[in-house]
Amino acid sequence: MGADPRELIAARIKASRTMAVTSHLRPDGDSLCTALAISLMGGLMGKDVAIINHDPTPLPFAGFPELAGIHIGPIRAADFDTIILLECADVSRSGHEGLDGVYKINIDHHYSNTPYADINWIDPEAPAVGEMVFDLSRFLGIRLTPEIAESLYCAIVSDTGSFQFSNTTPRALAAATELARLGASPIRVTEKLYNNNRPEKIQLLGRVLSSLTMNGKGTIAVISMFKHDAESLGLKEVDTEDMTTLARSIKGVEMVMFFKEMAPECFRVSLRSKGGANAARVAEHFGGGGHVHASGFTVYGPYDRLIREVPATVESLLDGTPREPSGPAR
Repeated sequence: MGADPRELIAARIKASRTMAVTSHLRPDGDSLCTALAISLMGGLMGKDVAIINHDPTPLPFAGFPELAGIHIGPIRAADFDTIILLECADVSRSGHEGLDGVYKINIDHHYSNTPYADINWIDPEAPAVGEMVFDLSRFLGIRLTPEIAESLYCAIVSDTGSFQFSNTTPRALAAATELARLGASPIRVTEKLYNNNRPEKIQLLGRVLSSLTMNGKGTIAVISMFKHDAESLGLKEVDTEDMTTLARSIKGVEMVMFFKEMAPECFRVSLRSKGGANAARVAEHFGGGGHVHASGFTVYGPYDRLIREVPATVESLLDGTPREPSGPAR
């Protein structure tokens, strides 16, 4: 049996002086809040840690004062002796280039990860990388401050959909309980994540939900958002997870497809499923990937054609794809 990756990572962090932590493209709450926790833990150990992402921090996280120090741009590999990549299936998923010669640590809870780093810690059973890093803290030998505990708690809450998705396992709940005991405030995290919307966001939500269409069986719900909808309301960035959550709440729906216009004739399709429907396998058919119940891919072409053809293909894939064991949505 090989060495425990947690021990290897802890040893490397202890030996490092300067570290960069980065996330995947279009970072989410799990990767952002976990990166913050790693930075704070490194600070307790006397390390110089920078959080550097390729893509901007999305809402609502862009409004978190504690995340204001994240740098957006390229990583200068020569400035760091260790780079930690969170939730990146490969280096390209981070959006960064020129990292070939630097020591890399790969921490991920997606099964599709390809071990590419000097140390690879891939645990598909983990509910979030925030939970993994909470576990890592024991190997680092540090006691978590309330600020670190709250960052990791926020990561877990964000990735479990406030404990509604299928990754809400006993492991997730046990970590959340311990983090709350260490000083994380569940009420404060909930307020920041879910009760912080602008009126324009709710107006956009109405427009998106008004686009709702269903397939004949009532198993697939399709919603769409165009750039002009957000721009006309003065929204450059918007958190859209609650839009898919509402569509997924429809009785009988197994899969939600959310078409988001990224550029003319370019749409990012977010998939959210429940029950036995495997969103990851559907996404992989289109060159994407992700979790069993939360995945995505990109398609190109006229919207009128895509909105007919892509859902029809997804329906045929669902009809012919082996199902995962039924359970709550992820």
